[in-house]
Amino acid sequence: MAAGSVGVSKSNDGGGGGRVTMFVVLSCITAGMGGAIFGYDIGIAGGVSSMEPFLRKFFPEVYRRMKGDSHVSNYCKFDSQLLTAFTSSLYVAGLLTTFLASGVTARRGRRPSMLLGGAAFLAGAAVGGASLNVYMAILGRVLLGVGLGFANQAVPLYLSEMAPPRHRGAFSNGFQFSVGVGALAANVINFGTEKIKGGWGWRVSLSLAAVPAGLLLVGAVFLPETPNSLVQQGKDRRDVALLLRKIRGTDDVDRELDCIVAAADSGAMATGRSGLRMLLTQRQYRPQLVMAVAIPFFQQVTGINAIAFYAPVLLRTIGMGESASLLSAVVTGVVGAASTLLSMFLVDRFGRRTLFLAGGTQMLASQLLIGAIMAAKLGDDGGVSKTWAAALIFLIAVYVAGFGWSWGPLGWLVPSEIFPLEVRSAGQGVTVATSFVFTVFVAQTFLAMLCHMRAGIFFFFAAWLAAMTAFVYLLLPETRGVPIEQVDRVWREHWFWRRVLGMGSEEAPASGKL
Repeated sequence: MAAGSVGVSKSNDGGGGGRVTMFVVLSCITAGMGGAIFGYDIGIAGGVSSMEPFLRKFFPEVYRRMKGDSHVSNYCKFDSQLLTAFTSSLYVAGLLTTFLASGVTARRGRRPSMLLGGAAFLAGAAVGGASLNVYMAILGRVLLGVGLGFANQAVPLYLSEMAPPRHRGAFSNGFQFSVGVGALAANVINFGTEKIKGGWGWRVSLSLAAVPAGLLLVGAVFLPETPNSLVQQGKDRRDVALLLRKIRGTDDVDRELDCIVAAADSGAMATGRSGLRMLLTQRQYRPQLVMAVAIPFFQQVTGINAIAFYAPVLLRTIGMGESASLLSAVVTGVVGAASTLLSMFLVDRFGRRTLFLAGGTQMLASQLLIGAIMAAKLGDDGGVSKTWAAALIFLIAVYVAGFGWSWGPLGWLVPSEIFPLEVRSAGQGVTVATSFVFTVFVAQTFLAMLCHMRAGIFFFFAAWLAAMTAFVYLLLPETRGVPIEQVDRVWREHWFWRRVLGMGSEEAPASGKL
């Protein structure tokens, strides 16, 4: 058996019978609007940042360099800390909101966090679309970031807890699929609004974030809370059982409910301290804490957000026109959404580790080739030929596809399913906060790194891709098919983590033998 894998039984002994009901499908689609807004906000920023009217109004120095300052390198035309602040302010606000959102999600439930997120998204869309100066535009992004702090905390937990165990991967990957659909919608809208005469198309792009925000806000009013959260809040068992029967489409829910209640009771008896303090101080949560930090860190240093934020900017760097660069971003958006949809069908069949390893290898190869072409063909002046531009677009699409069916969805799925109930909200908070920290870092530094490192930045990301693929191979156990309230057993059966937990090989279950 390969290093890092375990022989965990995939039985449903923790519950999980029944069928996939329309009730749970509609609930998860509504919750997924939080992912759609996330993707939309990522995609829209990169598009409007390459639109000439937007740059002329808010970033005149960047506009001047782009329009023909021959003394500035191709790699440095968009190097502006104010421009990157416009992008990264959203994630700074999200980071600061995350731990407040973690407390709300744990104490009040997943649904209230989605309601607060939807309201903040609406306010951000309104302010951004009506911006009169760069500071107002940044304020709009900050309000969107507050929404992200709540939505990214609550939605992945909601999806993983509502999903039947045997389909949890597909349902949870729906979050990243929603992100991909949102990003694709942003790219299509940017391509259309760029053509609006009068130079106000960027206002439409920023304002239309209100559409998924409104759907999330209105939908969350009618969403049920998850059974896990209701048990955590001490609700009556009979009421939880009624909801669980409705979700699963069967009366046979006693085993699953017993498992949820037992997990909640175990956490309550262990300590009265906060979930975050438990997570940080108790040895039994050490493997999950490592993953809560390492997985979102690695997800960001794949370089995906550099592509997602700045794909149109990057394509303009190699000499493409405004419309052509936005159209190319649409193409890569289609690829990203389609590959994430594919992962929904593959993840519960082949497992998390297989997709992580295959996708990481695909991304590594494409990053190396992108860097090689940029280094060989793009100097400080001029562009690249149409043939090499087409090759770069193809390789970016290959890279986006690799991310779309591996590190994109799995970066949210795995952290959402590995924590015991008593620290699940805190664990998701650590995951989201880590993601925001490194998203801010990438967003704020990418254009400066592109300017100073030139094509070497792609080799920088490639090195991280090699490291993270090795990390998964050695240290991430498989969680496919394991009921969410019993996932903790995969750490006790893993060749490395059982030693961290203080279990000798003689104490490990036989199924964990390598």
